[in-house]
Amino acid sequence: MKSNLIFYDFEKSRARIDEILKAEDSTYEELDSIPSRDNLTYSNGFYVYCSALFVDIRKSSELTKKYNRPTLAKIYRSFISEVVAIINGNIDCAEVNIEGDCVWGIFDTPKKADFDVLFSTVAKLSSIIDLLNLKFIKKNITPILVGIGLSYGRALMLKAGYNGSGINDIIWMGDVVNETSKLCSFGNSTYLDKELMVSNVFQQNINEQHKTFLEYNYNRGCYHGCIVNIDMEKWIDENRNK
Repeated sequence: MKSNLIFYDFEKSRARIDEILKAEDSTYEELDSIPSRDNLTYSNGFYVYCSALFVDIRKSSELTKKYNRPTLAKIYRSFISEVVAIINGNIDCAEVNIEGDCVWGIFDTPKKADFDVLFSTVAKLSSIIDLLNLKFIKKNITPILVGIGLSYGRALMLKAGYNGSGINDIIWMGDVVNETSKLCSFGNSTYLDKELMVSNVFQQNINEQHKTFLEYNYNRGCYHGCIVNIDMEKWIDENRNK
């Protein structure tokens, strides 16, 4: 039996709904930076300005047709573990989520320098995909393609679940999450679309050097490009034929 099993009570359900719906709008504060998770309750929330990053495997459904389950497990585990490691290694990362073969994160970026740090994180993500593909090829696994979306905007930060259940999570929703997910879906989706898709607002906040790595994608209405981490790529090149 589940350790967190609590039998359903219809009367308590009605009371919880009423409690949530009667909350004052003023309990949802507007903030320029992400607050501590400890400030969240089941009756409040925060509108925050933040950056979002999505990474997703392209044509993942074809992998399920091509490989047996143990091989699929190795592909997905290696992809997810290393993408999570890089995202979580960014000091501004407030949240990491896994949805199927998509990994996404929320970042506190109140200063312009924070945008450049996150941009450099994306370079590491691109290079880790190159490393994975190097190792996949040596195991007779077809290289993967990914799409990466990067944006900045407003999100609603909520604590979900229900009080007393021991089951809760932080939920992020709003324009920045939706936009970044859409941008991610564009990455590497056609021969005209590069791996990384960046929103106009995010592009405006990175430094001039980083801007040179991007160009405007008129079809998608955003910026796109391919960036890598030089040190990681050097190791990959040196070990390509070993």
